[in-house]
Amino acid sequence: MKFVLTTAAFCLLATTASWAQTNDAAAAAKEPGATVAPSGLVYRSLKDGTGASPTATDKVKVHYRGTFLDGKEFDSSYKRNEPIEFPLNGVIKCWTEGVQRMKVGGKAKLTCPPAIAYGERGAGGVIPANATLQFEVELLGINGK
Repeated sequence: MKFVLTTAAFCLLATTASWAQTNDAAAAAKEPGATVAPSGLVYRSLKDGTGASPTATDKVKVHYRGTFLDGKEFDSSYKRNEPIEFPLNGVIKCWTEGVQRMKVGGKAKLTCPPAIAYGERGAGGVIPANATLQFEVELLGINGK
């Protein structure tokens, strides 16, 4: 009986957490200028760039700040004062999709549902399973463009 109650309580908590994540992502979708992609990505331009846009196979240079939906920061290249460079198809799907919408010099807010972020596995003991994440990303450059 105790097992059944514990299991039922866990299922209720998981369902509530999932609903809250979906609800918060829906709130991000209502922000002025936000667009929602079929994947669930919520994209909002914070500053329009004027340069080129990357393709999925380009190597890009970005500054970023990652937060949970409650605003708690889990990572920031700004705090390290060190932008990062990576092949765009070598990161979470949310970034691959979202950064392709940007132009060099632009800044955007990406709200990433778990399915296109870290999903059920989470990441590095920092990002829990099934977390919806938000990133402010500034596209500084594209190698070769």
